[in-house]
Amino acid sequence: MKILVITEQREGKWNPVGFETLVAAQQIAATQTGSRVTPAVIGKDVRGLAEELAANQVAEVLLVEHDLLKRYTPDGFAIALRQAIAQLQPDLILLPHTYQVRDYAPKLAASLDKGMIADCVGYRAEKERIVFVRQMFQGKTAADVTFIGAPPWFVSFQAGAFRGDQVSRGATRAPITAIKTDLRPEQIRTTPLELFREAKQAVDLTQAPILVAVGRGIKAPENIPLAAKLAKLMGGELAASRPICDEGWLPMDRQIGSSGQTVAPKLYLALGISGAIQHVVGMKGSRTIVAINKDQNAPIFEVADYGIVGDIFELIPALTEALEKTK
Repeated sequence: MKILVITEQREGKWNPVGFETLVAAQQIAATQTGSRVTPAVIGKDVRGLAEELAANQVAEVLLVEHDLLKRYTPDGFAIALRQAIAQLQPDLILLPHTYQVRDYAPKLAASLDKGMIADCVGYRAEKERIVFVRQMFQGKTAADVTFIGAPPWFVSFQAGAFRGDQVSRGATRAPITAIKTDLRPEQIRTTPLELFREAKQAVDLTQAPILVAVGRGIKAPENIPLAAKLAKLMGGELAASRPICDEGWLPMDRQIGSSGQTVAPKLYLALGISGAIQHVVGMKGSRTIVAINKDQNAPIFEVADYGIVGDIFELIPALTEALEKTK
């Protein structure tokens, strides 16, 4: 099986979710005899990024470069990647489920008259097929989905579904193959404007290695600075469950869950969070989950690596004091 992984970069900087998708590809390849994993990087002046990819355990790296790919457009990316697919002839095409992928991937798949299974959280290898797992109804249930018809098959994986730090490095550097891209200005039907910049107060929690999240157990907005101070001492970011953001105690960009951000930090400290499924689907991929809750039957303990049944208003000050002594 030939597996093509389409990575994502912006202005020469990686979107790390792409490496999570590369991990998925390597794991799937390990279940299929004779499989080859080939990542692709698309843009302009991105050979340096291709060199980085070549250090991983992959068969080769596709370099898809063109002047008209300097700025993202759905037309440009779809046309260029269709040409890369024609050259490689992959069976499976994996992508990270980002906003950009949501924009162009359906167009790319449709142009090849192929279907796409989007926003997957896992897979299961069977004898003659690979079954992909998608969450439904805000994570309340999961569906097994597989393809019918001839390849190539398109699949995108949700952020946090795999751990990017588990990517396998190669014993030798993989070769880099430049794709000859035929792209003309008249084929680009949109004009890229300035890149979207989030407001200063916004934060991308997916990039934080440590998250301290608060739930209803924080009781009142005036108690949130206690958690914020703890997060700062830990070198992390403050996050929240949906009720906290719905009440306006924290901005919506701090929300974790099915209607917020999906994260997979090294450490997730849940303070007074009960663990509703809508929240859990957004953080269950965290490497280590520590939960503190007074209710010993709170669902959050089912996904926690370490659980403490206790009062957060006793434990937060104790943790804060201990961290201050180390500074």
